Amino acid sequence: MNERTWSDTRVAEVLDRAWDRSRVSVAGRLERVRSKAFLIAQSAVAAGLAWWVASDVVGHRTPFFAPIVAVVCLGMSYGQRLRRVFEVAVGVAVGVFTADVFVYFVGTGAWQVGTVVLLAMVLAHVLDGGPVLVTQAAVQSIVVTTLVTTPGQAFTRWLDALIGGAVALVAATVVPQAPLRRPRVLASQVVRTIGELLRRTVASAQAGDVEEAAAVLASARGTDSLLRDLRTAADEGLSVIASSPFSRSHAPGVRKMVDLVEPLDRAMRSTRVLVRRVVVAVGREERLPAGYHELLEDLAVASEVIARALAENASPEVGRSAVLAVAAQTGRVPRTASLATETVLAQARSVVVDLLRLTGMEVDDAIAALPPERPRA
Repeated sequence: MNERTWSDTRVAEVLDRAWDRSRVSVAGRLERVRSKAFLIAQSAVAAGLAWWVASDVVGHRTPFFAPIVAVVCLGMSYGQRLRRVFEVAVGVAVGVFTADVFVYFVGTGAWQVGTVVLLAMVLAHVLDGGPVLVTQAAVQSIVVTTLVTTPGQAFTRWLDALIGGAVALVAATVVPQAPLRRPRVLASQVVRTIGELLRRTVASAQAGDVEEAAAVLASARGTDSLLRDLRTAADEGLSVIASSPFSRSHAPGVRKMVDLVEPLDRAMRSTRVLVRRVVVAVGREERLPAGYHELLEDLAVASEVIARALAENASPEVGRSAVLAVAAQTGRVPRTASLATETVLAQARSVVVDLLRLTGMEVDDAIAALPPERPRA
């Protein structure tokens, strides 16, 4: 009976965990859809508009390639839209020209398709084209060779491509504020994560909890995706400014966030190393000396001041005084003969320098702001 009860309990636990995972998965998928909602709607509208222009305005009977080009050019990100439009247009031109000439002289068939794809892709590479250009050249050579076998008619595909690209360019100028705000939001999130890691590290060190310290280290190692998202958001912000004349007024703010990417990356890396040093100390059952917990706690508070400033569209310089106060503390905490403790202090000073650079200080000034360390006991 007890064995049956235990078995039923285990099954219930497994089902509960599966349900929790499915809810997280569904929530994550819905969030991805929500984050891409504007891009999806923009592509749908652009596809319909491209078809209408090519069909009703220009008079092409089945301009299927116009909406295709519009969607390909817009893509599912704001980055490199202008380059995609150029590559698609040139790729279509190369594929259409190669195939139309080839069909005119040797007709269509299996070996003709293979040969014309080969020639189109070689020509695209000779033009130093990117992957989109080369692919479009191959695809359009196949379309012309197999579907548009009457010489001369193939060039309507190129016109359709230009129409689709033009519609995409116009659509690209209409961009919401979200991609312009996202770099600042993610920058704030990165700094806030630094503060959270420091707080959790202090708690695990005070409790001497090795498992919690290891869990904090695992969380710190998982921050690479957050930094990748920040870089992507910064690149997309610059792309929006380049493609949308209505967003040029936001250029200074976006560029400031782009300039913060590298300092934020260094600050996060230094924090990960600091967490690892504390984990080593906790694992050796070495208690940090008096003042170290307060030092790391105050460093977390200073990080949160910077994070709050970024979230409120203020300059991260607002947090400089708090970081300078922590810098002064690093010269007052006691020194020990423990290598683990010494590396914690050294790495805390590195995080201070990185946060000072985040507030706009030059590296030499940030290093100079650190007072001399106390002599070892």
